[in-house]
Amino acid sequence: MKRKLLFGFSIAAILILTACGSTSNTSSTEASKSKEHYPLTIQNYTKAEGSTTWEEKDQVFEKAPERIMANTRPAAELLLRLGLGDKIVGVAADFGAPDKTVEKEYAKLNILSDGYVGKEVTLGTNPDLVFGRGGLFENEDWGVGTVDSLNEMGVKTYVLESSVPGGTYDSVYKDIENLGEIFNVQDQAEKFIEELKGRQEAITTKLSSIKEERTFAYLHISDPNEINVYAAQDETFFNDVFNMVKLDNIFKDATGEVNIEMLIQADPDVLIIPDWTSHDNLSAEELKEALYSNPKLSSMKAIKNKQIYAVDYNYMFGYGYNMIEGMEILAKEMYPDLFK
Repeated sequence: MKRKLLFGFSIAAILILTACGSTSNTSSTEASKSKEHYPLTIQNYTKAEGSTTWEEKDQVFEKAPERIMANTRPAAELLLRLGLGDKIVGVAADFGAPDKTVEKEYAKLNILSDGYVGKEVTLGTNPDLVFGRGGLFENEDWGVGTVDSLNEMGVKTYVLESSVPGGTYDSVYKDIENLGEIFNVQDQAEKFIEELKGRQEAITTKLSSIKEERTFAYLHISDPNEINVYAAQDETFFNDVFNMVKLDNIFKDATGEVNIEMLIQADPDVLIIPDWTSHDNLSAEELKEALYSNPKLSSMKAIKNKQIYAVDYNYMFGYGYNMIEGMEILAKEMYPDLFK
């Protein structure tokens, strides 16, 4: 009996040592892979203070960032989708439609403000990476600081490629790929890209029978008595994504501001308005009804044919992957028979 017990203890000891050795080997392998992966150079962007022109600028990462400040909700949600929630130290611009798949994780994050935040608040999170929408990299009260000023303080930056002029929905895939490299989570990035491409292909397939591309104009309004036409000439991401649902921005080549008289004369097939539900403003239905009953717009075919659609602000100007959800919703509203 005594010999059997000793034999049992010996086997147990061997198993424990083997397990420890296996763990040690795994850790060693991971450390080795990480050492081989860095330093890593990622081509990104910068813009001089006061300029409107973005230029390429490399960001060199000696290791994966540990403290990320996300300048918008969609930026934070993208990080969550890649399993990087434990690295997020602050989130600004907490508004817009949520990604319900990461809503619980998002609720645990350090929300800095409902609106945009300045450089002081940004630096108060002690970030080693400031990440997100390009238009917010400014030395203004609402800006996180310019790329160059943050880099000079030793803070890395990543401007979403989708948010600079020339960006398209394909830029989202490039951003995810770059994040996969920066944080050495290529498998998660590749899996997410495939998921999004599948959803994009599904929209294309469903609408394949629609041959005619209709025109649209975007009205940036919250008060139906103040009709503001946003031409979105330089919003290449915005314009590209609406092409998914066979809509072409009638003012994409316009120069200067577009007024209501120009809108009436252009007479687009469809009007797009923002859905401000998350901002406690008038509901989308209330805005629609006010526009439909506006006598000044009564001659427009979008009014006559009841072709006003509301899309959440983050789906249009969050410059992120969740724009696909906005287009899924819009496609179903525009062509319900194709989604039965």
